[in-house]
Amino acid sequence: MQQLAYGAIKKMRAELADEVKYFLPVGDQEVSMNELIGKPISLVYQGQINCTHCGRKTNKSFNQGYCYPCFKKLPQCDQCIVKPELCHYHEGTCRDSGWGEQFCFQDHYVYLANSSGVKVGITRGTQIPTRWIDQGAVQALPILKVSTRLQSGKVERLLGEHVADKTNWRKMLKNEVDILDLASIRDQLFSTCNEGLLALEKEYGLEAIQRLNNAEAIDINFPVLNYPVKVSSLNFDKTPEVAGVLQGIKGQYLILDTGVINMRKFTAYQVQISA
Repeated sequence: MQQLAYGAIKKMRAELADEVKYFLPVGDQEVSMNELIGKPISLVYQGQINCTHCGRKTNKSFNQGYCYPCFKKLPQCDQCIVKPELCHYHEGTCRDSGWGEQFCFQDHYVYLANSSGVKVGITRGTQIPTRWIDQGAVQALPILKVSTRLQSGKVERLLGEHVADKTNWRKMLKNEVDILDLASIRDQLFSTCNEGLLALEKEYGLEAIQRLNNAEAIDINFPVLNYPVKVSSLNFDKTPEVAGVLQGIKGQYLILDTGVINMRKFTAYQVQISA
């Protein structure tokens, strides 16, 4: 095999096309992964992790690439990132008010996505369609536009009482996904949750929470030759060398004939990739 790149890896960059195009950042290089589908590849973990924020060597990665001190102090590692309805900026306790103003006080979208069945989620406008691709969604539809992350979290929590907010990653990787009419599901949700949505619109204003009644769903096709019948997860911490024929890519997973590996999980790991 020929070495293609060496260094700290980051989550794959993706571009929406007829089939999603994937690029794996490795150190200062970027490997075009679609070109490797159908070929034997090898990824060898070098036994070193450097925090993606401060560069400190760490024995364990926290929150996908951070050392423990950064995990405890950075705003992007706070609990409100996972549960935006817990945003505490207004209480004056944001870990970094400047960061909060930049990332949390911008337009967010509440969406429906179909990765393993319909789910509701939120994302910044700048992360469309990246967020949906990273989740392995074959369909996605923005349904509300809101002014802040806190508001999007409250809307997501309201809708989440009637539709899932999690992805079954095994079903997603097996491609056990039925095509759905997301627009009809949106309309049904708006009807079911109308009272709660009206209350939020009254609290924050119609301009702050806008229903996207005419938005159109997008379809996403992933570059996969063969989906696994049984999903076997690969892990650099347990098996430093991950090798096999690359069968395809979906979400942030490489699908090999030997198993699957979530590349995002191993952000900041020093890895050598060969093909």
